[in-house]
Amino acid sequence: MLRVVPLALFVVALQAESRLPLRPGYSETNRFKSEHATQAAAADRDTVYAVSSTTVAAYDRKTGKLLGTSTGKAEHLNSAFIWNGKVYCAHSNYPKRPETSEIRVFDPATKELTVFHDFKTPPGSLVWNVHDGKNWWCCFAHYEKENAKTLLIRYADGFKEEARWTFPKTVAEDWDGMSASGGVWDGDTLLVSHHHWKVLYRLRVPRTGTELELVEALACPFPGQGIAADPLTGGLVGIDRGARAVVFGKK
Repeated sequence: MLRVVPLALFVVALQAESRLPLRPGYSETNRFKSEHATQAAAADRDTVYAVSSTTVAAYDRKTGKLLGTSTGKAEHLNSAFIWNGKVYCAHSNYPKRPETSEIRVFDPATKELTVFHDFKTPPGSLVWNVHDGKNWWCCFAHYEKENAKTLLIRYADGFKEEARWTFPKTVAEDWDGMSASGGVWDGDTLLVSHHHWKVLYRLRVPRTGTELELVEALACPFPGQGIAADPLTGGLVGIDRGARAVVFGKK
């Protein structure tokens, strides 16, 4: 029986990379296989963490040996960010409605994955979160025709909202109907990843106004999903979902 492919899907299949001009950015330096590398990765000097929708897996950085996986239920983990020795993951019920969003924390000592903060009325699906030593920065995604509504919100202690920003139109239009899947601070700018293309958007928080500023678009070895800083190399760590691999990159 002939299967009819919707025109919209065919157009998406033809478009295989960012429409923006990419400057030289990050190149792959290493990778290793992990069945859990489907959503994000993070690393410290001794341990690498691969994240799937339901599980955080810890690996010995030198040997690649699996040290353990998380206990506790999860539905849709997204990014991973290490802070004070623990792994903080964005979590949502995407694509269900009404939307729920939480930050969940994985403790490497106990292997427990628990709720760190529950956003009672989230303005979208939480896809990544980072802490700058003072504030939490959280990205809430929207998709398809509404992806321009994706928000970056800065929270003070107690998760009191201080400010929010939308993304530049040129970036939202480059998302291929998806949204920003990962983010990390790089100096005074943010590097934000795509959902499935090898591009990083360098964005600046404006002094005034409510729209982030696009500084440049960079080539990278990560076909989308969550990224994190690598303190050992000074580069980044992410995943190749199709290959089920954790990928390391450096300038």
